[in-house]
Amino acid sequence: MEEITQQDILVDLEPQLVQASSGKRLANYFIDLILFYIIFFIAGMIIATVSPEMLENDTLFSDHVFLDRLFSLLLFGVYMSVIEGIFKGRTLGKLITGTKAVNADGSTISFATALSRGFSRVVPFEPFSALGNPPYPWHDKWTNTYVIDIRQSTLES
Repeated sequence: MEEITQQDILVDLEPQLVQASSGKRLANYFIDLILFYIIFFIAGMIIATVSPEMLENDTLFSDHVFLDRLFSLLLFGVYMSVIEGIFKGRTLGKLITGTKAVNADGSTISFATALSRGFSRVVPFEPFSALGNPPYPWHDKWTNTYVIDIRQSTLES
């Protein structure tokens, strides 16, 4: 009979992280983007109902397409930061695909890390940094995090 050593037990206790596939990461992005637009649309409808003068042509960024896009991108960064921060590395997309953002050691990300991840997404061309297999976009590299497949990974309890 084979003898089990303390080293064998420690190896079994270490988290085994399996990065999420490109397909799951892409699905996460589209699901979260669609939800963001739905929330943005609902907020616009509420603003239009409560204060219609806010939506007139001469207000906000109507003549400045660049500022409008930048504002939307910043709002998306805030949205992703808050959602990942509140739900400890999960978003609706990640819930559906069975993935989660974690620190490199497999531990749950902090709210500060979620903020960093969210605002890293605002960097121009950042989505293209996710091209590769397995994907490791800048918002993961810069925050020392991974998006893992929960079903294939073993995490600390």
